[in-house]
Amino acid sequence: MKPIRTRTARAIAVAIVAGSLALTGCSSDNGGGSKGKDDSKSQKDAAEQQDPVAYGDAAASTGPAEEVPGAKPGGFINVYMQSDLTHMDPGQIYVSDAGQFANLIHRGLTNYEEDADGNLTVVGDIATDSGKSSDGGKTWTYTLKDGVKDEDGNVITSADVRHTIERLYSKVIFDGPTFVQSWLSGNDYRKALPDGPYKGKHLPDTVLETPDAKTVVFHFDKPRPDLPQALAMAGYAIVPEKADTKEKYDDAPKALGPYKIAEYKPGKSMKLVKNDQWDPKTDSVRHQYVDGYNFSSTIDQASQTKRLIADQGEAKNAIQFTDPVDPAQLSTVIGDASAKKRTIQGYQPYVWQLTFNLDRMKDKKIRDAITYAIPNQSMVQADGGRYGGEVAGGLLAPTLPNFDPEYDPFGKLKKPNGDPAKAKELLKEAGFKEGTKITYAYSNTPRGQAQQLIIKDALEKLGFDVQSKEIDRASFYEQVGKLDNPYDIYMTGWGQDWSSPSTVITPVYDGELVADGASNYSHINDAKVNELIQKALVQQPEEAAKTWEQAHHRIVEEINPAAPVYYSKQIQLYGSNIGGARYSTESSYIDINDLFLKQP
Repeated sequence: MKPIRTRTARAIAVAIVAGSLALTGCSSDNGGGSKGKDDSKSQKDAAEQQDPVAYGDAAASTGPAEEVPGAKPGGFINVYMQSDLTHMDPGQIYVSDAGQFANLIHRGLTNYEEDADGNLTVVGDIATDSGKSSDGGKTWTYTLKDGVKDEDGNVITSADVRHTIERLYSKVIFDGPTFVQSWLSGNDYRKALPDGPYKGKHLPDTVLETPDAKTVVFHFDKPRPDLPQALAMAGYAIVPEKADTKEKYDDAPKALGPYKIAEYKPGKSMKLVKNDQWDPKTDSVRHQYVDGYNFSSTIDQASQTKRLIADQGEAKNAIQFTDPVDPAQLSTVIGDASAKKRTIQGYQPYVWQLTFNLDRMKDKKIRDAITYAIPNQSMVQADGGRYGGEVAGGLLAPTLPNFDPEYDPFGKLKKPNGDPAKAKELLKEAGFKEGTKITYAYSNTPRGQAQQLIIKDALEKLGFDVQSKEIDRASFYEQVGKLDNPYDIYMTGWGQDWSSPSTVITPVYDGELVADGASNYSHINDAKVNELIQKALVQQPEEAAKTWEQAHHRIVEEINPAAPVYYSKQIQLYGSNIGGARYSTESSYIDINDLFLKQP
């Protein structure tokens, strides 16, 4: 899914792990929280997030959204962030902080509706339903709702949807998901429309058809049953043709959602106010309870947590957006009843992994040695202990169907802080020379800095000369996403885009997707893995599950492009005047759609 903001989330972000870049080293109790009852989320909780997603009909897609009990209108919510958003142009969004933001101002053909138990239904957003398939799932037809306009009052038509899809083919867009484009035109989709729609050319009607102002038809060469879920991603939200300013759109996008940008100071702050062109009757998911949101993007994780624990003044109306509770203050939060009741918790879909640049790290024995040496539990402790994560055995998260909790080829469950002896044995077999340089790139966030210290220490004990290279958080995934990047290893986080291994294994490990700006950060290109991916993509779910498992095992055991480190959890704080706060299984953060102020 997106990388975690760290990229997500890029799963996710899922992306990789977006937005929750936080961590300041170990707390006094190693981030384990209070000494009382362990109420951190478990793999049982994660399993409850594996429920299949339903596809909603026209009735489910009709607004307004169901009222939140006790909700009141008015006031501004303060949003705490430690750095700016990665992107605001929908086509560029593949990291979870930007995805969270997108639900406030952007709208797509479909969206996720989430019930009180976290069950998800794909509904029509600007479309009348989640989509109608025909021709065995190769053709999908969408009809647009009446009354959907952008913030300038322009009615959204099928031409805007066509423009939104076609602009993704241009070089203007270098981030963001590629599912729909590659399904329509193949993995080298950019060749089909290299200038996007900007020079008057379009995809043929045999691929993307707009027979009238209200109808959009997608034509694929094979069944694409997951299209409604793909279109619900922020990366496919609508960019009105009249409003598109190409590269500049990332700084000033036009809103279709309940809020619009009133003021933006890059790197500092942003103010959202109500979009008076948004019609709640067209939206079955979102609300417009508060008057707006005041984003502050200069508040580090420790300060966010400290302010929200104190719960004074403007902090009463504040939320953590995608950052979690500061690990160093977790024991205070868990041990303070008044603070603890103002937390949301959940199992995220993200897996943190130490990614190897296979163009530079070519010896599998050395990659395996590093994998064995990583002190996984120390990494978990530094990110919140049992409230922040759990040692990972593989690269697929516990939130995915058919997750195998016993899969552990590197023995991390038995030796959670690594096996240095095994690592040194492998290095000796590889003819490793003491003092060999290795370049580790990391994000300049508390989490990234703490990870860097742990990884550097482990590698130096093996005899490596570690060259640590700090990268700004907002451009981290862009930098490590370059094919000719100068880094040997880098920590990335990724989560499924929807409930299928296809949205992890395909974008991150498909050799046909090795390209600048793509999510295959290791540059793995294995013929057998590629073959298994293509096989699984056209199989029925039960058969596909076995094929995905086979691909996963080959990736982890026979190639090892990325060392599994830990499965991510989330715990966030909010102020006492915030109403409607709940954990969203879809975003893996506080549910941004249901918030209000108890006392506006």
